[in-house]
Amino acid sequence: MSHLTRRTFLHRTAAAVAAPFILPGSALGAGGTVAPSNRINLGFIGTGRQVFYANLPMFLAQPDVQVVAVCDVDRWRVERARDKVHEAYAEARASGTYQGCAVYEDFRQLLARPDIDAVMISTPDHWHAVMAVAAARAGKDVALEKPISLTLTEGRAIVTAMQQHGRIFRTDTEVRSNPRFPRFCEIVRNGRIGKVRRVMATVPKNPDPIAGYPAPMPVPPELNYELWQGPAPAHPYTLQRVHFPQGGLGYIAGQNPGWFQITDYNLGNINNWGGHMLDITQWALDTERTGPVEVSGRAEFPQNSLWDVPRNFEVRYRYANGIEVQYTDAGQASVRVEGTEGWIENTWFKSDGFKASHPDLLKWKPGPGEITLPMVDEKEDFIACVKSRRETIIPAEVGHRAASMAQIGYIAAKLGGKFKWDPVKEKFPDSDEANRLLSRPLRGPWTI
Repeated sequence: MSHLTRRTFLHRTAAAVAAPFILPGSALGAGGTVAPSNRINLGFIGTGRQVFYANLPMFLAQPDVQVVAVCDVDRWRVERARDKVHEAYAEARASGTYQGCAVYEDFRQLLARPDIDAVMISTPDHWHAVMAVAAARAGKDVALEKPISLTLTEGRAIVTAMQQHGRIFRTDTEVRSNPRFPRFCEIVRNGRIGKVRRVMATVPKNPDPIAGYPAPMPVPPELNYELWQGPAPAHPYTLQRVHFPQGGLGYIAGQNPGWFQITDYNLGNINNWGGHMLDITQWALDTERTGPVEVSGRAEFPQNSLWDVPRNFEVRYRYANGIEVQYTDAGQASVRVEGTEGWIENTWFKSDGFKASHPDLLKWKPGPGEITLPMVDEKEDFIACVKSRRETIIPAEVGHRAASMAQIGYIAAKLGGKFKWDPVKEKFPDSDEANRLLSRPLRGPWTI
């Protein structure tokens, strides 16, 4: 299995959005390299910016994957995704043509296809749990964008569904595919900085909130807005609530859509980026299947604004062994671990961001009998595990624990206090008010 990271792949395919994907002939079975019977038939649910930025090109580059269906409630986006699939596979065929990718508006129709083995879910967060659980019930393996849930009870429902139905699950984040983070965690877990005392995790800030509540607007004709809202509360359509329309400059420029800033659909960077940095925190501490025993928080919640996710937050966690974690939106994606014999930190996307109290630490490698951690591309990990039926590097339980850590931090900041936390029962033992925020009602027929 090659060690191709998402960022390395994207660097090599920088023009992918504007040009067809070119695949080797083996991707379609030419030369007998990968027979059709050995390929994983994959369906995409949600075909927004993240799909074109990373997920679709990376899966199209996998020779043992066949993208057979795409689904989105926005017609122009799903047709664009279908066209990219057709262009990619046509390039690899002697005939120069391919028309085998189906289009769906309703994800339930895609899940009903018996020939689809697995799905890649890349929708807004408020849909994650409903779709992942439905996919498991339909017998599909699931790759799900982080954060895997909007609330703790939704995350636990995903874990339960994957276990009950025997499905392979991958939390889709490239953070562990970055070569520096596995090494970072190996150094910590092998005791190279002594006994851990404190962790400081930081993520980028959310953008400034818009003022007020934009007036309702006509729903674009290509958008099934009712199905976009799904289990979230019903509201009149406005552009700042959803995503960029066809031709919107932000879609190409990389700006986040409006739903990123609205708690009906997303908790903001405390949960979104928490799926990255809190996952690394838990991995470094070897606590990825449990959690802290205490949490406190504070944040600014915008007033008189449609965009209501927290900003300038500071959350503090304490584990049963006394380790403390400070989590803030200080502006960069980084994790720093301090121990009794030194410290180490890694700032993501920064070439000189891998630092330590002792420079030799960065050159250290685990020897015989020491802890070694895997480093593999997330898409390759998922497909390999679909075939082998072994657990992925970030299965549902682990993805859930990172998301729920962010979510209890959000609750502590929302209520503005310090709370005990039971990581086994996943409850606040002393606060009914906090426990009520661990779930949300689902509108309409949607269930988990």
